Amino acid sequence: MKTSIEPSAELMHAGRLAGKVAIVTGAARGMGAVIARRFVEEGAFVALTDVLPEVMDTAAALGPQALGYMHDVASEKRWLEITQDLVARHGHIDVLANNAGVLLFKDLLSTTEKDVRRVFDVNVIGTFLGMRIVGEQMVLQKSGSIINNSSCDGLQGANALCAYVGSKFAVRGMSKVGALELGPLGVRVNSVHPGGINTPMVNPQNLTTEQLNQGFRQFPAGRVGQSLEVANCFLFLASDESSYCMGAEITVDGGLTAGHYYWGLPGTPAGMHGPAPD
Repeated sequence: MKTSIEPSAELMHAGRLAGKVAIVTGAARGMGAVIARRFVEEGAFVALTDVLPEVMDTAAALGPQALGYMHDVASEKRWLEITQDLVARHGHIDVLANNAGVLLFKDLLSTTEKDVRRVFDVNVIGTFLGMRIVGEQMVLQKSGSIINNSSCDGLQGANALCAYVGSKFAVRGMSKVGALELGPLGVRVNSVHPGGINTPMVNPQNLTTEQLNQGFRQFPAGRVGQSLEVANCFLFLASDESSYCMGAEITVDGGLTAGHYYWGLPGTPAGMHGPAPD
């Protein structure tokens, strides 16, 4: 039976990543699995990594162009093992998608040190280790693309997200440093800033798209985003099409961070000139 993350045959010929070897972290499900699928569809060999054992099934469903690894991104030892294994198999690593992340909803005064350390271990330390260890291999090759998954919450504050916002601002900042230091050595570093994407992390209640859309009426897109829309941005940054992108911050958020509407004034979405939505 065809799974939801199997590559579609009609896209396999496109080859925008033909010959490239990629790592996608947090790839067992959700956004990471879709990113991995798009990379395979475009000709890459993809190493899918995750702490969830389902990553092995996700990789198997993608066929011979994919391989699964159990991986705690906060483990330097495991990063080294995976990098060394891929180089031994293929001789190079061309793309790193630092996608693994955890989310925590908790108000500032209730957030504990343990909470912050857990979020930062995955979102910040995990991203840093990937940039440093895989980046070192890319510098030896004099080529590569590192794509760090930040968030729209790495561009602005949000209540109940102190630890998460702090971690994603850190990812954004590290991406800038990576671009400055690694760019002259042939390695591009950019960050992606999704917002309002229908993933298991954001939608643990498994609400329908129609139900989720009700919470996004106040944004220009007027709807929730889909993982494929983020994956296509990752694909662009992984490909040679983005060869002059370094230190870029690309939002995939349906306009969430563009600004806000003054309800009742011209220019608000059609049919929404009354009170602002709840």
